[in-house]
Amino acid sequence: MICGKASQLYMQTICVYFPFVLKRWATAVLLGTVLIFVGVRADAQIATHTAAISQTTTTNTTTSGTTTINSTISVQAAVPTGTNQVVQMPEITVVGQLDQARQSIVPSLGATVYTVDQQDIEDLSQGENVPFSKLVLQFPGVSQDSAASGSFHVRDDHANVQYRIDDVLIPESITSFGSQFDTQFADSVDLITGALPAEYGFRQAGVLDIHTKNGVVDPGGDVDLYGGSYGTIHPSFEYGGSQGKLNYYFSGGYLQNTQGIENSTSGYNPIHDNSDQYRGFAYLSYIIDDTSRISLIAGEAYNQYEIPNNPNQTPALQADGLPYALPGVTTTNSVNLNENQREQNNFEVLAYQKTIDDFSFQLSLFNSYSAVNYDPDPNGGDLYFNGESGSLNRSVMSNGIQFDGSYDLNDAHTIRGGFQLNAQGGAQTADTTVIPIYTSGPNAGNQLPGAAGNPETFNDSDYMTAYSYGFYLQDEWKITKELTLNYGGRMDFYQSSFFRENQLSPRINATYVIDPATTIHGGYASYFTPPPVENIPQGTTTQFAGTTGQATPGLPNGPVESERTNYFDLGVVHKFTPEYQVGLDGYYKQATNLIDDGQFGTAPILSAFNYAKGQICGIELSQSYTQGGFSAYGNLAVEEGLGEQVNSAQGVLFNLYDYDYIQNHYIYLDHSQSFTGSAGLTYNITQTETTPYLEMICGSGLRSDTDPGLPDNIPNGASVAAYDSINIGFSQGFKWAGMPNLKARLDVINVGDQIYQIRSGSGVGVFAPQYGPRRSIYAGLTYSF
Repeated sequence: MICGKASQLYMQTICVYFPFVLKRWATAVLLGTVLIFVGVRADAQIATHTAAISQTTTTNTTTSGTTTINSTISVQAAVPTGTNQVVQMPEITVVGQLDQARQSIVPSLGATVYTVDQQDIEDLSQGENVPFSKLVLQFPGVSQDSAASGSFHVRDDHANVQYRIDDVLIPESITSFGSQFDTQFADSVDLITGALPAEYGFRQAGVLDIHTKNGVVDPGGDVDLYGGSYGTIHPSFEYGGSQGKLNYYFSGGYLQNTQGIENSTSGYNPIHDNSDQYRGFAYLSYIIDDTSRISLIAGEAYNQYEIPNNPNQTPALQADGLPYALPGVTTTNSVNLNENQREQNNFEVLAYQKTIDDFSFQLSLFNSYSAVNYDPDPNGGDLYFNGESGSLNRSVMSNGIQFDGSYDLNDAHTIRGGFQLNAQGGAQTADTTVIPIYTSGPNAGNQLPGAAGNPETFNDSDYMTAYSYGFYLQDEWKITKELTLNYGGRMDFYQSSFFRENQLSPRINATYVIDPATTIHGGYASYFTPPPVENIPQGTTTQFAGTTGQATPGLPNGPVESERTNYFDLGVVHKFTPEYQVGLDGYYKQATNLIDDGQFGTAPILSAFNYAKGQICGIELSQSYTQGGFSAYGNLAVEEGLGEQVNSAQGVLFNLYDYDYIQNHYIYLDHSQSFTGSAGLTYNITQTETTPYLEMICGSGLRSDTDPGLPDNIPNGASVAAYDSINIGFSQGFKWAGMPNLKARLDVINVGDQIYQIRSGSGVGVFAPQYGPRRSIYAGLTYSF
């Protein structure tokens, strides 16, 4: 079972999934048509919808000739400098010139770049109130997952996403329920995928680059109150401006609701799922002269979550089928469990940018801290239902420096190079309570008798360090006016408390402009991906021998190693008419030591492991239509992700049956989804300042086991049911009523109230069921000043 059987997968998609998608898209179009034309006068003047192009894109920027794929998402491909491009120019200012120079330092040459801008975010469901993890679901090839499993996946990869703010790396946080980023401060968001150029290292499934708002382009402020279903209250603010050479922007918000993460049941109201979330962001920039500036970026997120309860759970059983004898345990009904998790993420970036004739560079210092603290039920409920219980605290501190430079050698060659150094320290403390059991003989698996069988608690504390060093050099060669070749490579080093690794990674890609309407690109990239420090299983397992927490007997427990990948990508963008555009992109990934994550204990915190061999392949289709104030887009991705032979953390994370099967068979990755789709409609009615919208996401369903817990189980051999979820709503301005500073919006999530599972509770690294959001209604008011 390898990606070579793609023809079978595509036939299955055409015969089984395509009718489902076609039906759902037809429903979306029908509902959207009703929204679009109700109350619209035939002679209404239609305002042109802003295409999704960054405000700082210019005609002499090497980063992209941007061909809009849909009104919400654009795709970019590198073209020679000076090629005619469809762009929007802001008023020429020093800030704009410096932004343009920064883009030329780290362009996404030959890669596929999907973009949403500030207006597009406003036109999407929930606007700037949408969680960042939900915003990215509108990008092609991004599939939905539960918060406990990372919230989303790019091109069937688990995590392996790099975050940047204004082209500066933000070290990854511990995978947790809440995002460390708030959509509110984003001026635009780029998803960069494909065969990435050499400046992108270590995390390469996709790069999410957030370009922030600033006080020069967005002066003034907003105060927003948003809320609705599930007791949601979400006040927020933003304010920006400039004073002389100083440019500043600040934002902050608070979110409270009774559905912090996905419901563990199909019911409307989750049990024990309250959440409080706080976020803040600051951007300061000082212009030294026309060619240089220094910037400070900082963000903070603090989240508190109750873990949802799943009623009618059976207690953990001994080998003889009887519950364990647990003195002092009072929580024996799963409805009454009281598990909680706290999360903290903060980051700071100090960047200096300078242009000297034909040489431009940006030097950045960055720091981040991330921590997750899980507290089990204080009355022994975890022990009663799982056979073990424990608190788990993880934290990681990252410090580093990044340098990127660009030199225009001549009209045909631009040389780029740089380095990134990142030092990390990861700490973990755990207090684990387990039950002593017989390990052999006729009573194997049964609790020891009397006081010998009373629960025992083990304390464990670990600390590890990791250092990542990456150096790159590449040349953008404009061979002809139509053909651009970008070639180079990276040299990466990784050193941790366990081992040292390195790799020389060549990169090459090309872009060819066939005609003004058609651009093709293709490339190859070698990737080196160290394991995430915060997710590496730490601590010893020998102390749990003879208890319910013991590792699977007979299985090794190798360290998690770096993933090494060969990646191929080929795509085309074509503009059939000025209104209708299509993009098609295909990719293939072959990996050694493929890194995956999963939950393998009672704490809902992920741990990493390797498949010795992995393969991921797929095709992404993006299309859009824009006419006056009407715009529509649709994305469909067909994907397959496979892994074989677990070769790390085996005894800690796997039972014997699943391990034996995976050692001899390719299996689907637990987050692999055969098809993923998104679509949307927007209409801008200028006379009444009304913008109704409709959007949809759909998928064939993530993986699950065929027979969980049984010897003949095929891990990830089945999947949950296919689903679609449609959101509708509108935003409304009030200039016509003499209130130009006021704006309102109404959002209905999952308007059809479809009940669907995201996770079934089975599958490799899947611990509990999760359901998608039920129908919910939200409204908000924004006052600008």
